[in-house]
Formats: sequence, C-alpha cells, structure tokens
Amino acid sequence: RACATSAMRDAKNGKIRMQLDKADISALLANGWKAPEVFSAKGRDGKTDMWGVIYRPSNFDPSKKYPVIEYIYSGPGDQYVPKTFSSYNWWMTSLAELGFIVVQVDGMTTSFRSKEFEEVCYKNLKDAGLPDHIAWIKAAAQKYPYMDIDRVGIFGCSAGGQEALAAVLFHPEFYKASYSSCGCHDNRMDKIWWNEQWMGYPIDASYSTSSNVDNAYRLKGKLLLINGELDDNVDPASTLQVVSALMKANKNFEQLYLPGKTHSLGGPFEMHKMHDFFVKNLLGQEPPAWE
Repeated sequence: RACATSAMRDAKNGKIRMQLDKADISALLANGWKAPEVFSAKGRDGKTDMWGVIYRPSNFDPSKKYPVIEYIYSGPGDQYVPKTFSSYNWWMTSLAELGFIVVQVDGMTTSFRSKEFEEVCYKNLKDAGLPDHIAWIKAAAQKYPYMDIDRVGIFGCSAGGQEALAAVLFHPEFYKASYSSCGCHDNRMDKIWWNEQWMGYPIDASYSTSSNVDNAYRLKGKLLLINGELDDNVDPASTLQVVSALMKANKNFEQLYLPGKTHSLGGPFEMHKMHDFFVKNLLGQEPPAWE
C-alpha cells in the first residue's frame, strides 16, 4: 500500500478518536522501489518457523540467476532482522543493487522466541543459527529458482564477524565467500560479560571448539578479514590471531588492517572493498577501477 496511517482508538470500542499521522510512499513506488520480502521457512528441525527478509535489486529480472549474500548478526541477547519500515538499508540495499539477492534471518540461538530456541548457543556460540539459516535459504531458493545457492556469500561485524568466518570454517559446502569485520574470533579473550554468560565457567574444551583461531585450518573458499587498529570493543589481536593461524595452515586469504579506525562494519572505503570482494568472487567479474 502507498499510504499507512497511525490513529488513536478508543480502548473500549475500537473507534478512532484521533488521526495521528499518515505516511505516503507513492513517490518511492513511482520510482520503482520494491519493499524487501518477509519470508518464513522451517529451520534445522523441520518444524520451527524461521523468519527473515529478502532484498532484490531494483532492476530485478526473475529470468536471471543471482548469487545470494547473507548479512549476519546472530546469537543471544536480541533479534536482529529489521522489523520497521526503511526505504534504504545501508548494508543490504546497496549490495543488492550490484546484482545480488541479499538476505537476513533470525535462526536458533537468538532471543525472544523460547528458552529452548536460544539455548542452542550454550557452550556452542559457533552455531550462530547457521544450520537454520542454510535451511531457510534453501527453502527460499526452492520457491525462487533465480536464487543461486551454489554462489552464497556472507558478511558481518563484531559477533557477526565471528559468525561470518565461522560460516566458511564450519559450513564450507554452502558458504563460498566471507567478509568478516572486527570479529570476536575467540571467546577466551573477549568480553567476560558476553562470553561467560553464554559459554560458562570454568573455561573448557567448548571454547576451543567454538574458536575461529583453533579452527582456522578448516578454511575453504574466499575470505576477507577487516579490523581497526584502535578497535574499542573487540581486541584487534583477535583478528591477528586468526591471521597467524591461517598463515600457519598455509591458507590463502585477504586482510585489510585499518589504521586509526575503531569498531564497525566500515565506512565508504571498506564498503567499496566489500562490494569489490563479492563482485569478484561471487559474480565472477573484475570490479571497475576506482578512478
């Protein structure tokens, strides 16, 4: 619908007492804007609904095949899929415009569903809901064959950076390229109030099992690691430990170290690098010169 209204109603009979506001997106629609699709599919257990969103390019052509890119920030403490109106999503809309289907989904390990739903993460932060995300993306691709699940990438920052790397370490058969920014890659060296809350104490073998450092040798596919020199949230050494482990395992990867930068998914320079990374590794095209 082009218009939406907000009104105050009488609690007793539901009658409108006052019109509060009216939104009009007819100009957006006239320019070809399409809202992201809310999509639901069963998770890993085949019975629990997982909810997410699908972003398509404005020049979308259902006769073409599109690589899929997942934006991830998962795990306990919240839900993360957007639930409010936005005409432009900084992380996902611009990627979609380059010729991708971009998705985000809340799987198990996230909050506000049930205790059982969230506790999948206990001593198991590497899970990140990824088995549910994979099932959800496969279901979407079954409904929409233009989604090419032989070319799936993933990106995220902070816990999302940890999870984006975990995707290509623990699920390389599905995720082929990862852009991992400022990840808290080993829970033995990150914030106590986060790690011990979900991983428990004392530190046991589950910390190593969930560590991207200890599992770096598993890497398959393409990887671009990003981190800021002055990260004020996650110790920059967390990414550097992954770099060291990857080098010892003789793995091929890319790293972008950002002097003077703090904790974020990135500004215009880093976003340009991410776009080029996925264009090259999922679209199979050489990105245009920056000049």
